[in-house]
Amino acid sequence: MKVFRFELLARDGRARRGRLLTAHGAVETPAFMPVGTAATVKAMTPEMLASTGAQMVLANTYHLMLRPGAERVAALGGLHRFMRWPGPILTDSGGYQVMSLDALRTIDERGVVFASHLDGSRHALSPERAVELQHLLDATVTMQLDWCIKLPAERAAVERAMELSLRWAERSKSAFRERPGYALFGIVQGGTDEALRRRSAEGLVAIGFDGYAVGGLAVGEPQAEMFRTLDHTVPFLPEDRPRYLMGVGKPADLVGAVLRGIDLFDCVLPTRSGRTAQAFTRRGPVNLRNARHARDPRPLDESSDCPAARDYSRAYLHHLVKSEEILASILLTWNNLWYYQELMRRLRTAIAAGRLEAEAEAILAEEARGDIEPWTA
Repeated sequence: MKVFRFELLARDGRARRGRLLTAHGAVETPAFMPVGTAATVKAMTPEMLASTGAQMVLANTYHLMLRPGAERVAALGGLHRFMRWPGPILTDSGGYQVMSLDALRTIDERGVVFASHLDGSRHALSPERAVELQHLLDATVTMQLDWCIKLPAERAAVERAMELSLRWAERSKSAFRERPGYALFGIVQGGTDEALRRRSAEGLVAIGFDGYAVGGLAVGEPQAEMFRTLDHTVPFLPEDRPRYLMGVGKPADLVGAVLRGIDLFDCVLPTRSGRTAQAFTRRGPVNLRNARHARDPRPLDESSDCPAARDYSRAYLHHLVKSEEILASILLTWNNLWYYQELMRRLRTAIAAGRLEAEAEAILAEEARGDIEPWTA
């Protein structure tokens, strides 16, 4: 019988090197989850995704509720079979869409009613229904329904959303069906207010969850505010449970959050950037739209093991981008996800060796330096 649990393997300061054991396999942490909103990581086959070292992916309950429908996915054998991803899957409950689609929804104590962005049809999403949908999808990790709001916001609005999210957390816990190797995560809200974050964290811990997410960040606040909020939130989360920072972020964000004790991440940035001609490398970001790459025979990163970074010239990638060829999105997304997974491997190795501070400084220096070496014939 597989039991969901988090094993703490090493520490370096507040950073943790761990292992998440689930019904669908183990996840070495800190870990980055590529975003597969509609049961696909855009521009990637499952085989390409696995080649990057990705261990766990994220899918979205709201979008899959609308199309193709959670009941249909269940009838077809669940999300793992449906998208051909045998590893762990975490499903966002729809709380982010409460914020991003605020013009298309109404919210009250019972839950949220959305007007579909696809056809205008109305769909009610309560805490109980969100958990039921994720059960139908066969999510390895189910997320509670929460209310995420944009920042900056008035304290009264932040407090209202936090308190409602806490009440929804209790209802989500009651609705969740316990199964070996599966988990339910609570979501800490409270904006950048220290007192509200503490109340939220302590309230969730009192309810009792398998893991704890920090939500409502990277939604308009500066990076320094996000880090300050983590400094005042993470200490109130249990040591023996995984900690997940939702929707973050840039490489520097990941490094800073790992230093503060976060274990799991997701973000659309590496895949979205791959579709908009930006590549992440150890030399910093590279914009393949720039004309300076048009005659450059060098690869993106000759030190990378990723075929996209190692085997294709910058001139060819620039040509694909300018020609709007689909292959540009495929290769640059592959490169970016590989870079993110390599970044997490570097952080895991450094924590285990007790040299995270030096590795973090090296990564941040790479980012700051940028891709500044011109090619000359």
